[in-house]
Amino acid sequence: MGFELDRFKGTVDPDFKCNLCNKVLEEPLTTPCGHVFCSGCVLPWVVQQSSCPVKCQRISAKELNHVLPLKNLILKLEIKCDNHARGCDAVVKLQHLAEHTEMCEFAPVPCRNRGCEDVLSLRDLGAHMRDTCEHRPAGICDSGCGLTLTHKEHRLQSHCCVRALKAHNTALQCKIISLDREFKKETIQANKREKALLAQLSAVHSELQMTALKYQKKFTEYSERIDSLTKSVAFSCKESETKSVAVVLLREGGTLGFNIVGGRPCAEEHDSNEGIYVSKIVENGPADKEDGLQIHDKILEVKVTIQRAPQDSRPNWVFSGSAADVHRD
Repeated sequence: MGFELDRFKGTVDPDFKCNLCNKVLEEPLTTPCGHVFCSGCVLPWVVQQSSCPVKCQRISAKELNHVLPLKNLILKLEIKCDNHARGCDAVVKLQHLAEHTEMCEFAPVPCRNRGCEDVLSLRDLGAHMRDTCEHRPAGICDSGCGLTLTHKEHRLQSHCCVRALKAHNTALQCKIISLDREFKKETIQANKREKALLAQLSAVHSELQMTALKYQKKFTEYSERIDSLTKSVAFSCKESETKSVAVVLLREGGTLGFNIVGGRPCAEEHDSNEGIYVSKIVENGPADKEDGLQIHDKILEVKVTIQRAPQDSRPNWVFSGSAADVHRD
């Protein structure tokens, strides 16, 4: 609603005045047509009249804009304290007025003694309540009620225990009603917060359930895969178990089609038993067949049978070998 002109130190620029209240602009707003008013003056006018206060054109509240450069200039003006009439002689910049007023020693405050309606300056409150207030405590009633006597009651001997107890009871009842209202208000707010928290908890619980089902499904899939791999590995191991076989080989082209070596089948297999092992099998040779030998077969026993055909001067060797503990991958 603007600041009174006589509160400012020196002459105020006419451009700083509101065209409605004719006071120094407070929170200035400008219309599309360029007129400037206090926000507290122009907003109600535009809402009711839907036009510029100068009656130059129709406008809406949405078309009003703040004038920050003008506001900054006004805030630098020096103004008297709000409590100037109460005795404060301070002159501060408008931008610091609220801060000063909050701490001003001349700010009006009511007396806190029960029953006193005096309003004093902040700097005089303590002395008033302690020394001059007619409602300041003056002792305890010893006539039976036990309530605090005021200085006025003690001076006039006007204390009535029945009347004082009624007044005290009324004050307590008012306080109880006030506390009950506050309690109900807090209860309503607590119920709203509880419902909101329960809704959030329910949402989180549902999300956790969905996540648990999702991971349970994945866990089942992985378990099935592990079981499948375990069975596959067990089957492979079972197939690769050591077993004893008997192999019959017929010499072809002067050879049986395989080489042997003593020791272990592989240098890396330090736990293998030493013996005679098949180290090489000639491709398409006598040992290279479905029921023939395999590399790393351990030869346990060899039986040789020599048959000589009557029509041939060369012997026909028949090699019969049985190999046990054969590890075949």
